[in-house]
Amino acid sequence: MKFRELAKYFERLEATTKRLEMTEILAELFKNPQINKDEVDKIIYLCQGQLLPVFKDVVFGISEKILHKAIIDSSSYTSEKITDLFQKLGDYGEVAQELCKGHKQSQGINDVHQKLMDIALASGAGAVTKKVSLLSRLIKDLSSVEAKYAIRIILGRLRLGVGDPTVLDSLSLAKQGDKALRRKLERAYNLCSDLGLVAKILFSKGIRYIDEFKVIVGCPIRVALAARLPNPQEIIDKIGPCAVEAKYDGFRCQVHKDGQQVRIFSRNLEDTTHMFPEIKDAVAEKIKQKKVVFEGEALAYDTSTGKCLPFQVTVQRKRKYDIEQMQRRFPLKLFVFDILYTDSDGDLAQVTYKKRRQIMSQVISDGQVLQKSPFKIVKTAEELTKIFEDALAEGREGIIAKRLEAGYQAGGRNFNWIKLKRTYEDRLSDTIDCVIVGYYFGKGQRASFGIGSLLGCVYDKNNNQFKTVAKIGSGLSEDQLIKLKKILDKIKLKEKPKNVDSELEPDIWVTPKFVVEVQADEITRSPVHTCGKIKDKKAGFALRFPRAVNFIRTDKDAQDATSVAEVINMFKLQGRKS
Repeated sequence: MKFRELAKYFERLEATTKRLEMTEILAELFKNPQINKDEVDKIIYLCQGQLLPVFKDVVFGISEKILHKAIIDSSSYTSEKITDLFQKLGDYGEVAQELCKGHKQSQGINDVHQKLMDIALASGAGAVTKKVSLLSRLIKDLSSVEAKYAIRIILGRLRLGVGDPTVLDSLSLAKQGDKALRRKLERAYNLCSDLGLVAKILFSKGIRYIDEFKVIVGCPIRVALAARLPNPQEIIDKIGPCAVEAKYDGFRCQVHKDGQQVRIFSRNLEDTTHMFPEIKDAVAEKIKQKKVVFEGEALAYDTSTGKCLPFQVTVQRKRKYDIEQMQRRFPLKLFVFDILYTDSDGDLAQVTYKKRRQIMSQVISDGQVLQKSPFKIVKTAEELTKIFEDALAEGREGIIAKRLEAGYQAGGRNFNWIKLKRTYEDRLSDTIDCVIVGYYFGKGQRASFGIGSLLGCVYDKNNNQFKTVAKIGSGLSEDQLIKLKKILDKIKLKEKPKNVDSELEPDIWVTPKFVVEVQADEITRSPVHTCGKIKDKKAGFALRFPRAVNFIRTDKDAQDATSVAEVINMFKLQGRKS
């Protein structure tokens, strides 16, 4: 298929905000006979503004300044003329479209994808010059509509609103005519975090190979998440005898070992291997299996006392530079709590928790860096309460109770795992992870910082939308507000994002990207917020007295934010606190 044809589908997707219509457009695209089997994965990546799955960490490194130079080199326009055009259109994609109006040629999808990869991977001495040259040549080779979307992809501003659920539904619709395959496709996706790979297998090999899909060492598994209940008795009533572990407040790490190669992924699929060299070295040295995948929580600790340090200290280890210096100041321990693959046992995702712990005990030997997370099997609420209180006394966040006979629910949040955290008087027992979708300028002294308050949303998984739940006006320092404005202004938008459902209008809209942790006194009904709001009913849900308790959560993506369903469940739990 020509990239020009794909760009026409992009135009149709851009023109609608209806998820059902997007699903039908994508299904039509995937059924198009012009598509080769080796193009379908690239089409999915490009639809989501990527070149490869997120965990491959391929970035363009192209600023507007570099792009401006490439456009000059590819056209007869002066720098002043291009600046004037950009000020008029406000979008370099539309600028490129205007400059390429006379171009008739069109490139194949594989050709364009490869040229985009060449631009992204250009590095070393003279990398900027090379990127400008490659980009200039690409623009010359594209028709106007192709140039528009290629440039938006390069700048990370495609914004078609095509989320994972929409792609999964459309693949099923294209293959079978309905959405019945969605669950099977989602299971495979949760095991590899690569929608392009799942689609390629579906169309080249068939659904039988999706049914048989297994964990792949090197491809991160979308992490299992815990549901909430308000007290020990309800946990025992819900899942019966269970294993109880401490809930650690650190970095969730999924470790993949393949021979001597070790990779560490965060909960949002980011490759963090270079940030945690002591974990990488310990795995390479201590783990005897050739291939293994396991999960744990990394915490900084005090070398003189051996005690773990607060998250505010641990988070300083998440950095690109001065890693060795920070490693000496704040070394890490990885508390391993689950295992998902070994070369001798294969895929363990469907194996019971009880059996996985047995296998884990054979693979992981406690050392200075790697330590098995302690657990205890309990049968009564009294036993669970004692462990919970001991965990709090040791400075832990709380506990996680796990169903003994359950498999590992990749990418899911259910009652196989249940978390119980410290309850504070007159406030919610848990924080809410909100996605920032806009900000208000504020008045008085706040106006000098540029941000008075944030518009926060939670995530509706059913329709891939962000629903408003709070205006967050406190909790961040002056320095943090100034820093946050600089960060948000890089992703500000002229109008409300397509995947945001809001009846409120902030002064500045931004791309839903960054997550902030919020504490509130309670969840209340609200006529102005859209979280949980049903068309025929007036009230949604909102946070009462929300305040930020941490700066941007770099370990979470927008889709990892608290869900609408969780907020509704927490609202129901408010009346059942012990």
